[in-house]
Amino acid sequence: MFRILLAAVLGAIVGLERERRRMPAGLRTFMLVSIGSALFMVVSNYDFDGSGTTRDPGRIAAQVVTGVGFLGAGMLFRTEASVRGLTTAAGMWAMAGVGLAAGAGMYTIAVFTTIIVTVVLWILRVIERGGNEHL
Repeated sequence: MFRILLAAVLGAIVGLERERRRMPAGLRTFMLVSIGSALFMVVSNYDFDGSGTTRDPGRIAAQVVTGVGFLGAGMLFRTEASVRGLTTAAGMWAMAGVGLAAGAGMYTIAVFTTIIVTVVLWILRVIERGGNEHL
């Protein structure tokens, strides 16, 4: 349960940043992606052992990567002049990885990656805009 709770907290951190920017996918979406990924990893690690089965946590993890990629594709909005939603979709994909890490018990890497994702979304946005925004 701790692994899923950690994934929820880490998803909330990035989700709040997206929510603050009024992006289509915000707090709840990022939390759910992270929580769901953690759950899939926990189930994959602990529930498929015995009676002729071989435990392979990577099999479900690979499907999470594919599934969240498909979900992220739904976040993209294309016009003649631009594509919007790509950063949100990439952030969602990264947070699925964080959820997988938390679900696998890799707490340090999950927290570290959340910090890096937050820096990319929050601080680097200010740098891209020439420092004209408040942190």
